[in-house]
Amino acid sequence: MSEANKSINDFDFKLICEYFSSMERQGPGSPEVTVKALSFIDNLTDESKIADIGCGTGGQTMALANHTTGHITGIDLFDDFIDIFNANSRKLNLQDRVKGVVGSMDNLAFQNEELDLIWSEGAIYNIGFERGINEWRELLKTGGFIAVSEASWFTEKRPVEIDIFWKDAYPEIDIISNKVGQMQKAGYIPVATFVLPENCWTENFYAPQVSAQDKFLKKHAGNKTAAELVENQRHEAELYYKYKEYYGYVFYIGKKV
Repeated sequence: MSEANKSINDFDFKLICEYFSSMERQGPGSPEVTVKALSFIDNLTDESKIADIGCGTGGQTMALANHTTGHITGIDLFDDFIDIFNANSRKLNLQDRVKGVVGSMDNLAFQNEELDLIWSEGAIYNIGFERGINEWRELLKTGGFIAVSEASWFTEKRPVEIDIFWKDAYPEIDIISNKVGQMQKAGYIPVATFVLPENCWTENFYAPQVSAQDKFLKKHAGNKTAAELVENQRHEAELYYKYKEYYGYVFYIGKKV
């Protein structure tokens, strides 16, 4: 892999965590998008059990909590993210039903058919979309829902530069219809699919990174890896602005049958 095509996964986890911990969101999204995805999900009650897998610091989880009444467990691999998650939960007085725990999405501590809803915004790529929706399905009750946002192609063909970049970063990236097909094959009814608007990337993900990058570089002055991480994120942003008509995040919502 060339330096120009390094993906975020090629950097030290601790450095990545520090870089993103100062931001409300660790991936593209918005409270409006979270609420829109939630609008396709029914039968949630005060007793419902919800898992937000790869929750980060909980930006989307808190929006989810404000529009549901059940119990939410946020799971993330990074301790620092979970510390911030639980601090945010306390700040919003949600700690009685919203709790973050450190854990891995490929070894979740839930029983089979325990959950009413599995949520994951911009994180399922860590385990892979197809593997994730298949393995996590066992944790859902019959009639339960899964809602995940996933990087997807909007077109069958695209410029070589962006094609190489994404296939390097995430080989499972695919067109929307193929992702829906994978969901059906895994045993879900595809309830809804929609593309996240551009502001989820430009205003809510890339723009907040600009000031964070300056502070990060100042703190890690002379650190080559830190400088490469920032350059990597700037390069990714440039590619998005250049090729945003060809790809983006898509919400996929399915019901277990």
